[in-house]
Amino acid sequence: MRERTATCRCGQLSAICRGEPVRVSVCHCHACQKRSGSAFRAQARWADEHVTVTGTSKIWTRVADSGNCITYRFCPDCGSTIAYTIENWPGVTAVPYGAFAGTDMPAPGFSVYDDRRHGWVEIAGDGIQRSTSAAAQRRPSLDILRKED
Repeated sequence: MRERTATCRCGQLSAICRGEPVRVSVCHCHACQKRSGSAFRAQARWADEHVTVTGTSKIWTRVADSGNCITYRFCPDCGSTIAYTIENWPGVTAVPYGAFAGTDMPAPGFSVYDDRRHGWVEIAGDGIQRSTSAAAQRRPSLDILRKED
């Protein structure tokens, strides 16, 4: 099984992700723009049991634009977010793409909050699924992990 390692900038916090991600997406919501310091953020998601986080982390939780709580794990020394979970995605851990510096990662299949995408940004590729602010209320992890309500 393939392993990818994500690390914070100072290297003391890491996430080892086993296998292929169950979802790769970019998000254009305003909070993700602020968190990433960019026009959007990119992340990959794995089932919780395929992610092992090691090192010392701090936790911060906020309410997302969707109304769901997001809990971030970040390095207390350098401030890098290494993993996060979203209330409406039970059983799934997201890891920011930038933490996999230099790693060959799959292209995103989803562009979330696409209605908030900057006009100069283009998420290219065949079959990109685009959702808007209204669609963010769904419980997509149930589909991804092939579970039912």
